[in-house]
Amino acid sequence: MSQRFYAKYIIETPFDVQKAAQDMAGEQSTAPSSYIKAETAALQREFGAHVESVDVIEEVKTPTLPIPKDSNGPFVRAEVRLSWPIENIGSLPMLYTTLLGNQTGMRTLSGIRLQELQLPQSFMENCPRPAFGIRGTRRLSGVHDRPLIGTIIKPNIGLTPSQTASAAQALIDGGVDFIKDDELMSNPPYSPVQERVKHVMDVINKAADRDGKKVMYAFNITDDVDAMLRHHDVIAKAGGTCVMVNLNSIGLAGLATLRRHSVLPIHGHRAGWAMLTRCPMLGMDFQPYQLMQRLAGVDHLHVSGLGGKFWEEKSNILLSAHDCLTPMKLPSSDYEDDRAMPVFSGGSTVLEAEPTFSGMKTVDLIYTSGSGIFGHPQGLTSGCTSLRQAWEAAVAGVP
Repeated sequence: MSQRFYAKYIIETPFDVQKAAQDMAGEQSTAPSSYIKAETAALQREFGAHVESVDVIEEVKTPTLPIPKDSNGPFVRAEVRLSWPIENIGSLPMLYTTLLGNQTGMRTLSGIRLQELQLPQSFMENCPRPAFGIRGTRRLSGVHDRPLIGTIIKPNIGLTPSQTASAAQALIDGGVDFIKDDELMSNPPYSPVQERVKHVMDVINKAADRDGKKVMYAFNITDDVDAMLRHHDVIAKAGGTCVMVNLNSIGLAGLATLRRHSVLPIHGHRAGWAMLTRCPMLGMDFQPYQLMQRLAGVDHLHVSGLGGKFWEEKSNILLSAHDCLTPMKLPSSDYEDDRAMPVFSGGSTVLEAEPTFSGMKTVDLIYTSGSGIFGHPQGLTSGCTSLRQAWEAAVAGVP
């Protein structure tokens, strides 16, 4: 019997919910609503998606998304569980297309949201997956038994390579563990990656020779695939220990290609994530998103922060981080660690250390703070020190 993969959706429709679910299954596989001679019953049995269950949740009076004017309510919301033979897909991009393709535009649906994804081990084992994960990140950064305290170079954009290196020097002197480029800073003409790497790594390598600690810097290499691979090689040659990409800009294929080439951890920024999830009846939850990104090879993954800069509720942010830390449990895995290190950012300060630790019950995370370091009244060193002290207190149970 063929192995199958499973997905759970919440849908909204003004029509018969069972038929809407069947139409979804057809649109995501053999399209039985439009028969042709070659589309035999045997073909449908072998390659068609199955509706595993339909559970009605509630009725609402108004549609979430625009639908044809002749479609009147009430609008039924239901949990729909579908499955497909794994032979229907051969890659992560095709998995994404199957899960969130044309069915998101079906006129019979006024809402469709992917909530959960389950994949067979045989498929996951053939994906790149994280090469470094938490253990590799800790080994390269030299930080154990506590979070990596990190920050973002400020101003976000506009600094020259030498100015970026000066900011990095001040942060290193302040005791930071991790520094990253902003998602908007990659390879602009005033700060080409090659020049920025040269200046910043000169500072980092000299500090490592002096102090015995090598700060991890995530250089943003988001670009065309060929350019990303070249930028990666420049960083690796200079002694760098991390690259960063904007996941939604390069796509799963770009990430997987980089992962197969990379000898460095991949720091994944999810810029644009809100577009995929902010509408409660469209897009997807974080569980399927992070699973696909991890399968493509990301080692660190942003989950937002509890400081309230962005829209997500604290409980959702913590759940996202727990999803990143959920092992794939592949018995034949060649990797020590297939988890992704969650990255808390976005308004994180000393005030969020304790609730973050209370919600996570682990220190396996990167805690990045921009204003919490740069805005400290006593300077960068005090900003870095205060964050470490806040986490020490949180772990020790000190108010």
